[in-house]
Amino acid sequence: MGPHAGHALTFILLLSCVVTALGQACEGRCGDRLESCSCHPTCASLKTCCGDYKVYCVETQPYSGSSFGGTDFTILHATFNPASQIVCRFNNAVDTVGYVDEHRRAHCISPLLYQTGWVPLHISADNGTTFTQTGAWLLVHTGKLNAGFKAVLENATQWQYYGTPNVGGPLKMEWNSSLVKAETVNIELWGYSETGEPYSEAWQGKWEYLYSLATRQPNSGAFSFVPQPAQHGFSAWELGSVRISPSTYSDGMWNVHALWTEDHALAWHLGQEFRQNSAAWALEKCLAWDALEGRLPNFLEETIDCPCTLAQARADTGRFHTDYGCDLEKGSVCTYHPGSVHCVRAINASPKYGAGQQCCYDHSGAQVLTADSIGGSTPDRAHDWGSPPYRRPPRIPGVSHWVYDVLSFYYCCLWSDHCQYYFKHRPSSDCRSYRSPRSGAVFGDPHFITFDGVTYSFNGKGEYSLVVSESRGLVIQGRTAPVSLPDETTVNATKLSAVAMREASSDVIEVRLGGVGDRLEVLQNQRALSFTEQSWMDLTGVFVFSPNPNNVTVMFPSGAGVELRLIEGTVTTTVLLPEDFHGATLGMLGKMNGDPADDLTTPDGQTVSIQSTPQELFEFGSHWAIANESSLLTYDSDYLLDTYFYAPRHDPSFIPAFSIPDNEHDPLKEQASKICSGDGDAYCRYDVLVGRSPALGNATKISYLSHLALVDDLKPVVSCGHLSPPANGKKLGTRYLVGATVNLSCDEGYGMTGSAQRTCQENGLWSGETTTCVVPDNITGIVVGSVIGGIALILIVTTLILKHRGKSTADLDMVVSEGF
Repeated sequence: MGPHAGHALTFILLLSCVVTALGQACEGRCGDRLESCSCHPTCASLKTCCGDYKVYCVETQPYSGSSFGGTDFTILHATFNPASQIVCRFNNAVDTVGYVDEHRRAHCISPLLYQTGWVPLHISADNGTTFTQTGAWLLVHTGKLNAGFKAVLENATQWQYYGTPNVGGPLKMEWNSSLVKAETVNIELWGYSETGEPYSEAWQGKWEYLYSLATRQPNSGAFSFVPQPAQHGFSAWELGSVRISPSTYSDGMWNVHALWTEDHALAWHLGQEFRQNSAAWALEKCLAWDALEGRLPNFLEETIDCPCTLAQARADTGRFHTDYGCDLEKGSVCTYHPGSVHCVRAINASPKYGAGQQCCYDHSGAQVLTADSIGGSTPDRAHDWGSPPYRRPPRIPGVSHWVYDVLSFYYCCLWSDHCQYYFKHRPSSDCRSYRSPRSGAVFGDPHFITFDGVTYSFNGKGEYSLVVSESRGLVIQGRTAPVSLPDETTVNATKLSAVAMREASSDVIEVRLGGVGDRLEVLQNQRALSFTEQSWMDLTGVFVFSPNPNNVTVMFPSGAGVELRLIEGTVTTTVLLPEDFHGATLGMLGKMNGDPADDLTTPDGQTVSIQSTPQELFEFGSHWAIANESSLLTYDSDYLLDTYFYAPRHDPSFIPAFSIPDNEHDPLKEQASKICSGDGDAYCRYDVLVGRSPALGNATKISYLSHLALVDDLKPVVSCGHLSPPANGKKLGTRYLVGATVNLSCDEGYGMTGSAQRTCQENGLWSGETTTCVVPDNITGIVVGSVIGGIALILIVTTLILKHRGKSTADLDMVVSEGF
């Protein structure tokens, strides 16, 4: 700690005691830095918190729950009078009634809200007169919620096909009984519907209580029943969920402690007409949906195109993410996409209509198209994950997608056999307009690969701009720290220890080394996020995915993606930018314009040669040191304040090793020779012999090769687009990329004209001629007609030529008789 920081801290602590004694400093001030103390999230690590910080700026346990509501959670670090009347307000709009338990801890019940992501939470202890405590609550898409936190439909297929031929019998559901605090429970059916003119201000979605399947049932964690056809108009509800709630509440009471099943098609609840002839009932619904789609706006024009290959789809992490319903890593259970092994969804909904895109691939990595298979890729009128600002159709997470894209699939494809109607409105994107993103990387001690492929090392100590795109509003900054050995001595090299980023007015996301460098820590606007309950978070203007403590992916609306991995104590970083950023980036990862020569450009526009010496490259990097007022990084320790905030952002006193030492007696030299060979060997050797870490050298080699593999996966490919079989014929082959061959044949009794085999060419066009299948008797007529037509054309052209030249009719007769 520097001397000025130490004195300041003592002064702040003294004033904090005074302020705490005089009043409630953090009440209504959470997130602020006060003159005497702090109510900002960084105050805990800086030890500058006001004395009542945790009382008024509250945390909860758990911190997340289903967007359907019903989660009972505890307010941490604060005690309440047992007589307090707790009211919890969510998103400044919806109130629920809480309670105080025997330990004087307050509890809230999360409400049903039509959105996902973090929402403000305010707590009142005086029955809603004043709301003095502030926190946040995370709403989760029900499909992404861990199965342990919802009621599970046993044999879900039986539930959703109930009443179709040969599907019946008792239905069963299970839940963790400890999650419902009651001895007896009510089992209720709730339905969802959307009303009003689509895409108008009157378009609304709403959940409603329908009826109870049972009341005052023992909370045993299981319930089974034999469903009866719906009565009294309830059969009009085709989408819903079952809720398990304590019997102490009245039937259908809103926003109470409860567990929910996932939303699902209510086949088991539909009326007698469905059970009598489900296929006819479904076809009628399918035809009505077909007519409705014809009246709605065409959303397909603004949906993003699918990647052409599975490799591209999995690599383009800024724009596409694994569809939880068809995941290669989880056994490829692709219920709605038979024949596919993996699907991805476009992360961001389309701008005007809130539409989504889904792209599916088979075991060979080729895209599956609906024109070839019922399991093909399908766009969505409503994005399954919803989209900001949520709350109204078609942007309500999950359920809007069910109404417009999933129930219709049941009508046309699953409950009847008329998929042609569905695929007419949901045709697969065939990737002809897909453009891969470009990637840049930072790894090891740190080594850089620019978007245009320039490689160099920069071992400055400080904070620097990795990417700056003024026109797109994207800023990515990195912090480097000296490399430390296990004995805590440092070497003349640095590593990337933190990366902070923002796009336009989004939340600031920072990913940095946490703990003792054994995990990654994620900060949202300088507040630490926990991923112990959820791996995906919808934040303001950004999405964050962290499946484990060593991996974080940050995704922005522009399609920019940042992958961060903890590898041997360094924050290895890959940035992916779509082609919209072409010519619009600066920073240490270069100009993304396809020209490597100008990648090393300083903020004032001076270009440094890519053949520069290590010392010149060091000077180039120093120009990208950030200013205090533009920093996105967090300073929540005395070390960070003294080392970076109060110090020059590029430390002029830290001079790294510019070359690999040539020491025959170095004990690591033999290891370096074994580990480091081939592509990237110089960077690997540097990290072994300068960084003094064979493990880091090996990780650097792997990172370098991984980046080359990523670039290869993202290479543009040419697609010739879907090729349909001829009418009255067949097609063999469903690959449509360059080099793919499709064989065509005609049904028995038909003859072929055109090409029997066509190959996708480099120019994006199919070789050969259009194939047609015709009745054989017509072939002769077609050929004769073609010959006569050709002769007639020759006569006309020749007549014109001869007339122009003044030739006689006798000359024309001679030309024809000689067979022109």
